[in-house]
Amino acid sequence: MRRSSAWYLAVFLVLGCGGGSEAGEAEMAETAEAMAEMADTGLACVVMGDVEGRASPLQELSFSYEGGEGLLCYGAPSARERVVMGELVPYGEVWRLGANEATALHLSAAATVGGVALEAGSYSLYAAPGETEWEFHVNSEYDRWGIPIDEAVRSTEVGSFTATPSATAGMVEMMTFEQVDGALRFSWENTQVDIPLGM
Repeated sequence: MRRSSAWYLAVFLVLGCGGGSEAGEAEMAETAEAMAEMADTGLACVVMGDVEGRASPLQELSFSYEGGEGLLCYGAPSARERVVMGELVPYGEVWRLGANEATALHLSAAATVGGVALEAGSYSLYAAPGETEWEFHVNSEYDRWGIPIDEAVRSTEVGSFTATPSATAGMVEMMTFEQVDGALRFSWENTQVDIPLGM
């Protein structure tokens, strides 16, 4: 079985940070087992450089869909009293949907994302936010730093789709993704957008 260097780094970080207690060792063993299962399906986050001290920590969302398992990997920035939508993240400009590495989507089986048919594999997601509509781009190149999003990057797009943003129930300080019924939901500041997910 081929495992990525990111898998080995993750296992090293998990196993290297134990406190030595029985409970801690059991938790580390469970985490290592879960990571091994993830690696067996080929789903693992790619980490470029040191993650220590990043202002926008690496986050992972594991999710299930009909016929498969998925993993979304993204850098999660915080608002930190800044105006996010329309200023920090300008409207109409293509954005990496997070910070640091490209936001990566790993799928163990075929799926549709926003109506775009995808084979099992790994992709990156970008978006051009707007006040009333977001345009998402699915890219075949995922193991890269998230910027610049230039013509070379855009040339490897495999599809795009639009989605309508809505207001969150309250302020979301740190950008997050979660799985909701039939979608992956992006939330940050006062905005949320659902990315439809299906077979």
